[in-house]
Amino acid sequence: MGGVERAGRYVIPAGSGAGIEIVFLDAGETILHPHPSFPELFVQVAAREGVPLDVADVSAAQSRLAPHLVDLAEDTGVENPSFSAEDARRFWTFLYRRLLEELGVPDERLVDELFATFSAAESYRLFDDVGDALAELLSRGYRLGLISNFEGWLEKMLMELEVGHLFEVSVISGTDRIEKPDPAIYELGLERAGVAADRAVHVGDSVSLDVEPALSVGMHAVLLDRIGRYEHVTHVRISSLKELPAAIENL
Repeated sequence: MGGVERAGRYVIPAGSGAGIEIVFLDAGETILHPHPSFPELFVQVAAREGVPLDVADVSAAQSRLAPHLVDLAEDTGVENPSFSAEDARRFWTFLYRRLLEELGVPDERLVDELFATFSAAESYRLFDDVGDALAELLSRGYRLGLISNFEGWLEKMLMELEVGHLFEVSVISGTDRIEKPDPAIYELGLERAGVAADRAVHVGDSVSLDVEPALSVGMHAVLLDRIGRYEHVTHVRISSLKELPAAIENL
């Protein structure tokens, strides 16, 4: 049973949580984040290059551009940024350049430093709520899966962060060469898990990349909105993974 579209928004059907077998999660900004945060790391990189920026200004500029930077993906001219190192560079440097322009500090040298920093595994950490949430889901009998737009080094990084072994099924765009929002990436996850769409739920931080395509193939979906980007949406929405087990039970 999938979501029903009403007036351009998807509404998740109620009362089906008991039938969920597997919980798929997104990676970036769902279980992983730049450390200490995207704006803070952005400011740190700029400071190393002699460009003074303020965390609040970076956050405000990001909000003005889009609720989520990847919402600007169409503007980059790169269709599948995780498929090659060259496309990844073109995609992300476009976004960093656009953000710097919004901040009034265009600096190509800084664009390159930002790309190098945000492409390094050591720049990422798990959110504090991840370990307990995954343990709780497993204790309730759910299987875990991963569906993510990310370069191929994601799996190695998750193993280093000591959670990679918890995901029974993984679909990573940089490895499998298919990217969200293509519904086929969700269909591949379901195929690998061997479950029907209505017995799976996907959890992610983007309406356009996570919620809508998952619902389009008949999966359930939960929007993780940690910082209140999507207060207007009608989807099942949580602000922390601590809320996820209960949210799934109430689907």
